[in-house]
Amino acid sequence: MIRQNRVVADPALERTSTPWTSRDVTAPLRAFLRTESGSAGILVAAIVAALIWANIDVKSYESVWNADFTIRLGSFGITRDLRVWINSGLMAFFFLVVGLEARREVDLGDLRDRRRLLLPIATGFIAMVIPIGIYLAINAGSGDLDGWGVAMSTDTALALGALSLLARRLPERIRVFLLTMFVVDDIVALIVIAVFYTDQVSVMPLVTAVLAFVVLLLVKRAGVDQPAIYALLGVTVWAALLGSGIDPVVAGLAIGLTATAYTPSRETLEEATGLVRLFREQPTPELARSAAVGLTSTQSPNARLQRFWHPWTSYVIVPLFGLANAGIVITGGFLKHAYTQPITLGVIAAYVIGKPLAVFGTSWLVAKVSRRRILPAVGWGAVFGSGLIGGVGFTVSFLIAALAFTGPELAEAKLGVLTAGVLASGLMWAAFRMIAALPARRRAQALLGTAEQLVDLEEMVDEDRDHIRGPADATVTVVEYGDFECPYCGKAEPAVRASLLTDADVRFVWRHLPLTDVHPHAQLAAEAAEAAAVQGAFWEMHDLLLSHQENLTGADLMGYAKQLGLDEGRFHEDLKRHEFSARVAQDIDSADLSGVSGTPTFFINGQRHYGAYDADSLTKAVKIARARASLA
Repeated sequence: MIRQNRVVADPALERTSTPWTSRDVTAPLRAFLRTESGSAGILVAAIVAALIWANIDVKSYESVWNADFTIRLGSFGITRDLRVWINSGLMAFFFLVVGLEARREVDLGDLRDRRRLLLPIATGFIAMVIPIGIYLAINAGSGDLDGWGVAMSTDTALALGALSLLARRLPERIRVFLLTMFVVDDIVALIVIAVFYTDQVSVMPLVTAVLAFVVLLLVKRAGVDQPAIYALLGVTVWAALLGSGIDPVVAGLAIGLTATAYTPSRETLEEATGLVRLFREQPTPELARSAAVGLTSTQSPNARLQRFWHPWTSYVIVPLFGLANAGIVITGGFLKHAYTQPITLGVIAAYVIGKPLAVFGTSWLVAKVSRRRILPAVGWGAVFGSGLIGGVGFTVSFLIAALAFTGPELAEAKLGVLTAGVLASGLMWAAFRMIAALPARRRAQALLGTAEQLVDLEEMVDEDRDHIRGPADATVTVVEYGDFECPYCGKAEPAVRASLLTDADVRFVWRHLPLTDVHPHAQLAAEAAEAAAVQGAFWEMHDLLLSHQENLTGADLMGYAKQLGLDEGRFHEDLKRHEFSARVAQDIDSADLSGVSGTPTFFINGQRHYGAYDADSLTKAVKIARARASLA
């Protein structure tokens, strides 16, 4: 039964605006994951290229990266070799992206529930302490204790890449769990570099860096939106830290953490749409610029910076870092010697044994101490697999190795990091293969776990109000926010029929989200579906509207009413008086609360479905939701 609310009729048949806002919490994270995973292959290729180059002509390799490079502005200049410019200069942008992602997770991601901060902070911290302890234990009495920092930090890009390559069919939440856990790892690692791997600190340059950073915070607090000002202050912080003796990559992390992430407000979006309409009416250069600025300003500083810098860091800067640092001469004699040395063995053991032990043990301890109120977002098998792949180190490890060692010891440390990465990837692959061989229920429990998930759908399904297909006791409920004039909704409809409506254990719900600023007939079509609903024909009208998206005028809608055998007079009066505009507005308001800004948008058991909405993707998502529901 559909409960209807009647209101005073609108004066016009068509509406020209829709009260919805844009709020997409997880999409930036998914984009981040795709970029990290996709670029891992390029990084591996750069590492291999560096090894080949160094073993063919090590003098050429070293002469290129040790060549001096000077940047001069008047009487002020900085001269460093090319490797330092990459390690301390370009890599600052990599850690800028790390800071951006950490801030985005706190503002919009899973960590917006502050209770969930405890597990990744504790796990990330202990997953550094235990490997360090293992390294120190193996190197006790050897005189190589300074390299303890090499053994502590996971390379998120390589870890995610290995996970995607070797375990492709894992639920997305496992990748998210790994990312949120090792963001803490990166942050602490840079603090370690600043505090423990700085030989001598010059006070005045450090004071200058701090003052420049404070000015940056004040400018940000004042609401200034001038990228040039932030760029100037950022360069000042970086240069001052370089002069102070502290590795300036810390500047990138600190600036990234200041960039807030938020979702655009309804007013901001409406203003941007208005500017685009003005340009459409008068396509002048001035209005084009206003429209471009208006659209850009709807995005948070975090989103804008990450969108620009993340591809550069993933596809250019980090691979260049790998090319400049991974080159070591490998001979039989070197391998025989290195694999007996405490530096190499300590790094390998720290990563391959220490990381999984720390990740699994800390997660278990937090769950026990909290009496299972704080659980990992994934199953215990996935926690162990994530700990194993946490043994992939590179970026921070090589940075610290270059600060702690020279000569043969540096080569031994690098060999340990590379060897640990290969072993960790192989062990992770074996672990997830074993999990894949388990019976279905045990496999689901091992991968998905039983932790309570954040619910994205703010208004749960109401059997007295919502339009529902499928059994009331279905294990899986799929809610779609759709627009009858949206071509993507039309393309999704066959997938919905193939993957959802044929499943006897799925309940399907349609909610209206007419995007009237781009689809002028969508609002009236939604009201027509509601007018058909009171005559017992909602789904019949729903199917007709989606199959005739190019014919949704008032006359077309009357034709569909006649085709369905409805009371045409009543149907016409309902449309003319906009009898069900309030009913449609209720769905729009619920979409607004759940952060839905586009169509089609699907929620599966209350959680938003991201990615493709083809039959295979929806079927896979439903299977995962059903498996998780069976564990509750």
